[in-house]
Amino acid sequence: MAANTFGHILRLTTFGESHGVAIGGVLDGFPSGIRIDFNFIDAMLRERRPGSKAGSTQRREADEVEFLSGIAEGVSLGTPIAFLIRNKDKRSKDYSHLKDLYRPSHADYTYQSKYGIRDHKGGGRASARETVARVVGGALAQQLLWEKKVDIAAWVSRIGVIQSNKQPTREEIEVAAGDPLYCPDQEASQKMKAYLDELRQQGDSAGGIISCSIIKVPAGWGEPVFDKLHADLGKAMLSINAVKGFEYGSGFSAASMQGSRHADEFYYDKAGNNIRTRTNYSGGIQGGISNGEEIFFNVAFKPVSSIGKQQQTVDKKGKSQSFQVQGRHDVCVVPRAVPIVKAMAALVLADHYLLNKRYS
Repeated sequence: MAANTFGHILRLTTFGESHGVAIGGVLDGFPSGIRIDFNFIDAMLRERRPGSKAGSTQRREADEVEFLSGIAEGVSLGTPIAFLIRNKDKRSKDYSHLKDLYRPSHADYTYQSKYGIRDHKGGGRASARETVARVVGGALAQQLLWEKKVDIAAWVSRIGVIQSNKQPTREEIEVAAGDPLYCPDQEASQKMKAYLDELRQQGDSAGGIISCSIIKVPAGWGEPVFDKLHADLGKAMLSINAVKGFEYGSGFSAASMQGSRHADEFYYDKAGNNIRTRTNYSGGIQGGISNGEEIFFNVAFKPVSSIGKQQQTVDKKGKSQSFQVQGRHDVCVVPRAVPIVKAMAALVLADHYLLNKRYS
């Protein structure tokens, strides 16, 4: 199975299935001499951990990472960093009735069509369980970015029909990490929670939007033409399970704007001794290369496909079947996906940081 590796110089390869022995990864290209903050990695894993947020699955995984190579006495060696997260709370029997069925909006049929075989237990390799390895890799990448003081912040700005229009401060986003829905708008968060409680009772699910803001990225990161910084960010986000949309800067609203308004005019900031833009419709990226302004984007997630309502499908023989999903599933994956978005953003930026070193 190809396409399990992400990145140019800093390359993360992940492996494992939802109900296999473990999920793991190998991060190659990570520089030597970086002191690793293991507490930070654990904190990132806790944010994503099953059962950690409102509306999440009741699967209870400790998500304790075991580092197998690439680190000695807490310092990176410059060699591949290999790690494991063992699956300890599996209930594979919950999926026995799905062995020959194709669940709506899942990867069951497409995996079967491509490989002639699939692991039906928990979705196998297509499960969002795979993203735990991304969080570990991203937590390491963030520590590389600390050298440049790059700050990545993400939060839930929408769940279902409930939208928050608040533009939170860095402090408010940090506090929101303890919120059941990772939303810095308390009024919206309460409405979101009530909405998800209602959907859980109905056996239904919801999608939502995660917003991300990245500051202190210096001008000059990114590659022209095919490896543009925003193109790699888009690929990173669209590779996350359940993601259906990505927009950065002015996004789709740019289509209805006039050029006279959308143009980001430059000026010289004497106090900061650098060139700035008066507006930031470009979202901190021009020509695929960072310009030193805030990079911001939104990531849209679909509603969870595994719901408690009766559904119709077909089996391997094409015969119509009625079924109801069993097991433990999220009503909404969005709050638990915040650390995944941050992790993937960190992997992209750290990769482009290393790519840019070729020119410095």
